[in-house]
Amino acid sequence: MSRQLSDQTISLVKATVPALQAHGLDITRRMYERMFRNAAIRDLFNQSHHGETGSQPKALAMAVLAYAQNIDNLGVLAGAVERIAQKHVGLNILPEHYPHVAEALLGAIQDVLGEAATPEILAAWGEAYWFLADLLIGREVQIYGEQAAAPGGWNGWRDFTVLEKRQESEIITSFILAPVDGGQVMRHQPGQYLTFWLEIPGHTPLKRNYSISSAPGDARYRITVKREPQGVASNWLHDAVQPGARLKVGAPAGEFVLPETESPVVLLSGGVGQTPLVSMLAAMAERRSLVPVQFVHGTQSGATHALGGEVRALVAASGGRITAATFYECPRAQDRPGQDYDVEGRITLDWLRAHTPTAGADYYLCGPRPFLRTFTDGLVRLGVPPARIHYEFFGPADELLAA
Repeated sequence: MSRQLSDQTISLVKATVPALQAHGLDITRRMYERMFRNAAIRDLFNQSHHGETGSQPKALAMAVLAYAQNIDNLGVLAGAVERIAQKHVGLNILPEHYPHVAEALLGAIQDVLGEAATPEILAAWGEAYWFLADLLIGREVQIYGEQAAAPGGWNGWRDFTVLEKRQESEIITSFILAPVDGGQVMRHQPGQYLTFWLEIPGHTPLKRNYSISSAPGDARYRITVKREPQGVASNWLHDAVQPGARLKVGAPAGEFVLPETESPVVLLSGGVGQTPLVSMLAAMAERRSLVPVQFVHGTQSGATHALGGEVRALVAASGGRITAATFYECPRAQDRPGQDYDVEGRITLDWLRAHTPTAGADYYLCGPRPFLRTFTDGLVRLGVPPARIHYEFFGPADELLAA
């Protein structure tokens, strides 16, 4: 594969942008139909993004369109490439899997576009696909090597035991995990997730990502999982998995991480989106630096509020360097202002303007899509440089070869 795309390929791929705008979702749906005929390939993917929510074909259609639109300026997609590579490593996707995706994608383009998918167009998209695939494969090989070389690191799936199961709220439960082999674990970067291979009776194997909610360590991990009403995996974890159960786990992955920093940090979360941010908060507390940290969290009420006691303990032990503000949208009668929560209502941009450093801080956001849409755009309007806004959300991202 050449290191540069040919001018002809760039021109032909860009010429398909109108067709992708009109038929991109049909193409991606057809692509997954073709690819999932192979059970071994189907089982590599997170089926909740296909069957339970149906969101992944839409995300993929947007990603393919973005790739075509920016194929002559791929630097703007660097962040997306890193995110995809991290996801693929979590799912244990290997170089030998890429030809299956290429065949399905090109076949879907031909199926949907018919005669408009000329041999020249298909050849251009084949070259474009493998150009990106080679970039991803190279980065993934590097990540796999880093995982294998790290103390306690591993590749593929490793058996873990559930040491403890702890109910954090009416809808959120934590699971403490340690390796069955008794060895140490790879210290995760605050904000990363674990990928699970779940064998649930009556279902094909399921893959799920759950953020690590504990501080980095070398003995165990903690995940903190919300029960989703229609979530096969989350309901099984809540109802069936007990201490002593074994789970297959991939090594920590993800690019939404908290680096060493000298700038103030604001950790802003909605609902169970706090889980990677609690890991970040605990890591900042352990560093004992002078960097001020604010933890701002919104949830419905005490019935849905998880890990509140842990956050308050970190604040109390910080000597004032760490502060926290908890918002309850609909407090119950037994929820105590000033103890269980600080502000009634939702987090607002006006509150953030008045109580956080805005332009001088790094903001880390995690929550549902509406939450992120409000605050990623809103913080820019408040004067926060876009480079200082870092975010993670649950569900499929704008990926080209996606789980």
